[in-house]
Amino acid sequence: MKRENASGGLVYSTEHGKMCPACRKPVAECVCSQNKPMPASDGVVRVSRETKGRKGKGVTLVKGLALDAAVLVQLGKQLKTACGSGGTVKDGVIEIQGDHCERVIETLKQRGWSVKRAGG
Repeated sequence: MKRENASGGLVYSTEHGKMCPACRKPVAECVCSQNKPMPASDGVVRVSRETKGRKGKGVTLVKGLALDAAVLVQLGKQLKTACGSGGTVKDGVIEIQGDHCERVIETLKQRGWSVKRAGG
């Protein structure tokens, strides 16, 4: 059983399961995610607080970390644990729920990062 998407690529195969739309290989063997370039960084991690698009709820943002996705997720987990809060990693930015800027800055400095407070 095969289905094709609008662009003509294979979406699902009973033999391999889900297929990557970009490289057209099984998701387990996908080479697209391995070839993603690391984000450019000037060596300074910026920590800020933002409420835009969150119905007034504040989150702490950590930007400027030139790490690959797996290491970034691990660091995000450690920061969330240190703050005792939830959060996520989106597009190379760690988001931690609540205003934890000072705690995040202290934690990152202890780990050897050069950190600046960004924004107001």
